Amino acid sequence: MSDPTPLPSLPVTFRPGHTRAILLTAGVAIFLTITTIALLLEQLGPGERLSFVVTGALIFAVLAQLARVRVVADDDGVTVVNITSSRRLEWAEILQVNLRPGDPWVFLNLSDGTSLPALGIQPGLAKQRAIADAAALRALAEARSTAHPAEDQG
Repeated sequence: MSDPTPLPSLPVTFRPGHTRAILLTAGVAIFLTITTIALLLEQLGPGERLSFVVTGALIFAVLAQLARVRVVADDDGVTVVNITSSRRLEWAEILQVNLRPGDPWVFLNLSDGTSLPALGIQPGLAKQRAIADAAALRALAEARSTAHPAEDQG
C-alpha cells in the first residue's frame, strides 16, 4: 500500500482552477468583443445592437455555467455541483472515489449502485493537481465512512 494521503482540513472545495479561469476570461472577452462590435457598427439599429449584446451575454452565461463545477467536502458529507445539477451526499454513501487514466473527471461509486461524475476534479489542464485532489477526497471518504459508524455505536 502507498503512503497515506494527509487529510485536508474541512470544509474543502475542489474545483478545476485553470479551466475555470480560462472559461470566465473567455466569457468576458467574448461578451466585450461582441458588445463592442455592436456599438461600433453604425448601420445596426437599436434592436440589432441589443440582439448582439444579448447573444454575448448568453455565451458568457453558458461559459459561467460550465465554470461553476466543484466538489465541496465538509463534516457532514460532500456536495457535488456539476454543470446543470447539484447533489448532496452523506459520507457513508460514497463507496469509492475513482480517477483512472483517461477519465475526464472523478467518478464516485455510491452505495445505491450508481456512479456519480464529479466534474469539480478533472485532470484536463492540471493533471497532478487533479490526482492529488482525487487522492485527498478518497482519503476523506475512507476516513469519514469508517469514523461515523463507530461514533454511532459508542
